[in-house]
Amino acid sequence: MQKRKLGISGPEVSAIGFGCMGLNHHRGPALSTEDAVVLLRAAFDRGVTLFDTAEIYGPFTNEAIVGEALAPIRDSVVIATKFGFRDGRPNTGLDSRPQSIRRMVEAALLRLKTDRIDILYQHRVDPAVPMPEVAGAVRDLIDEGKVLHFGLSEADDHSIRLAHAVQPVAALQSEYSLWWRQPEASVLSTVEELGIGFVSYSPLGRGFLTGTMGENTSFEAENDQRKTNPYLAPENRAANQPIIDVIQSVAREKNATAAQISIAWLLARKPWIVPIPGTTKIHRLEENIAAAAIEFSQGEMDKIGAVFKTITPHGERYATAASAQTEK
Repeated sequence: MQKRKLGISGPEVSAIGFGCMGLNHHRGPALSTEDAVVLLRAAFDRGVTLFDTAEIYGPFTNEAIVGEALAPIRDSVVIATKFGFRDGRPNTGLDSRPQSIRRMVEAALLRLKTDRIDILYQHRVDPAVPMPEVAGAVRDLIDEGKVLHFGLSEADDHSIRLAHAVQPVAALQSEYSLWWRQPEASVLSTVEELGIGFVSYSPLGRGFLTGTMGENTSFEAENDQRKTNPYLAPENRAANQPIIDVIQSVAREKNATAAQISIAWLLARKPWIVPIPGTTKIHRLEENIAAAAIEFSQGEMDKIGAVFKTITPHGERYATAASAQTEK
């Protein structure tokens, strides 16, 4: 697996990471702990070194799974987790008070079976707590060795600059894909200017960009968050089929899958972008990892960009402003 450095101050990680949320949270039936451990160790064996979790996944249980899986290989991996919700539960509201950050970190270290968190993200910007206070609290934890790098998730340009002025931000994590390209409006240029890495979650559009979903696909599990995503509503899946048609056309030219093209496109955008697709299946893990071997010429990237300029994605990615604060 190729390696990439997350910005100027961030760690070196595998070019493709692993988003652990779906192991037991928001994506239907949970894997058993035993099966999840096997999958995460298989990812490491295949070169993945960046593993992303959060206290709200579960809540708490996802971190515990990651901790158990990675304990024997702790010094060879980068573990990222997130704080920012009261008592680790999204429905209780945001909470990035310094005392809450410290309490979360102490608990997460136990669940993760480690003495340090490699990247600690603020999960969502908390308007009730000034960003300099948040960054200062993380800086204190870095000074104590309990955290190695500071990250933000879904933060806007202003918040990024405020945080970075107090404690250098190593990575910004936000949704970014061929389907959802909002970071291109200004955030990507901001993090490039400041030397911050970018971690792309949902690089496969919650599965849509794999080309395996159709208008009649259903999300039957009670805890499958995708049933509430407007852009995955049946009518929007049908309306967004031109996106899949383009990706599959490129995939045929590259002798690859739609999923691999979607991941490889992100890798080709910037050398400091690291996608973190998630899966519960080893064959999908292997498919995702193989995307690192696919290369695009500038001409191919320009051609893809020109085609996508003629396509308008349908549907919002979250049902409400409130869900945007609590969902991934």
